[in-house]
Amino acid sequence: MYSLLLVIIYIAFISLGLPDSLIGSAWPVMHRELEVPVSCMGILTMLISGGTILSSLLADRLTRKLGTGLVTAVSVLLTAAALFGFSVSDSFLLLCIWTVPYGLGAGAVDASLNNYVALHYASRHMSWLHCFWGVGCSVSPYIMGYALTGHSWNLGFRIVSALQITLTAILFLSLPLWKKAAVNAVANVGSSAVSDSKRSAEKPLSMSRMLRIKGVPLVLAAFWSYCALESTTGIWASSYLVQHRGIDAETAAMFASLFYLGITFGRFLSGFVADRLGDRRLIRLGTLTALAGAILILLPLPIHFPALAGLIIIGLGCAPIYPSIIHSTPDNFGAENSQAIIGVQMASAYLGSTFMPPLFGLLATHVSIGLYPAYLLLFVGLMLFMWERMKESSRTGSNAAA
Repeated sequence: MYSLLLVIIYIAFISLGLPDSLIGSAWPVMHRELEVPVSCMGILTMLISGGTILSSLLADRLTRKLGTGLVTAVSVLLTAAALFGFSVSDSFLLLCIWTVPYGLGAGAVDASLNNYVALHYASRHMSWLHCFWGVGCSVSPYIMGYALTGHSWNLGFRIVSALQITLTAILFLSLPLWKKAAVNAVANVGSSAVSDSKRSAEKPLSMSRMLRIKGVPLVLAAFWSYCALESTTGIWASSYLVQHRGIDAETAAMFASLFYLGITFGRFLSGFVADRLGDRRLIRLGTLTALAGAILILLPLPIHFPALAGLIIIGLGCAPIYPSIIHSTPDNFGAENSQAIIGVQMASAYLGSTFMPPLFGLLATHVSIGLYPAYLLLFVGLMLFMWERMKESSRTGSNAAA
């Protein structure tokens, strides 16, 4: 039963990644047909991020009331409806309206599934699941590319919407599995899992109570720093290599894509050692690897190879950090608090990935794009400092909610 449910969760993580790179792939054509500036994609991504942050913060209340399985099914249904809405939209205003269910669905399913896996499955599965998310992100540009060849961007959104609707049907059919798994988890002696029915009877953890748990503000800062690092590295890599290093655009684009490949492949590899090394060692190893990569980019060498290699090394370093922070949450703060804390971690992650790359854009415009490696080092250093402080504080204090 747990194995079958795990297969469904793996499929759900692929589905989570499918929409994330779809808008970016279609936007060069979409903005011309809709007669809006290319910069308007920023409005759409900000609206989606706003809905995602809101639903991440509400994930604890929703799972207490509805259960993880139903929250996941409804969330994917919302995303499927939003993508279908995108496919039939003929104006930018309609796209903005459809970003609401898009963001709300994405945040709730992300927080709920991550918490469920953290409670019920080994660390290796968390790494591989996030690797499968990367597979979804990698596949959707090909789907949109097919749609744009002789068809239109509308077809690309319609295809992914159909895939999401299929997954929604599977998730609704699998609801009895989620209930049986919850009952078995509670029946197992010594299980650290907390059933949805038991959690629904408890009072939701408020933000003020959560922030008083020793180490929570520190892990939120560490997670925010990580997502700021990952998103800034990927978004600005090509521009830095071309404008500051003088590398041709094709080579720069290739190595920027290799950064994301490094994350996906690194998560696949880390799954094989995750259970043996443990979450804490993986996070420390990943952070130090990312630090080495950022230093390589910073070095003012006359050859370009170290900077190009640095991007791939940062990707490999980033690989285990996100899944390991999530998976370690029940151990760090208690299974009864993990859903609320993971929801806020997701919100802090989206804040970092949404606002920090544009901030660097301002620095690049008004100061110099050469600040790119120093900007990355800032976030690597902050992440390492906050994580080590969090582990120290959780070792010396109680994790019970005040």
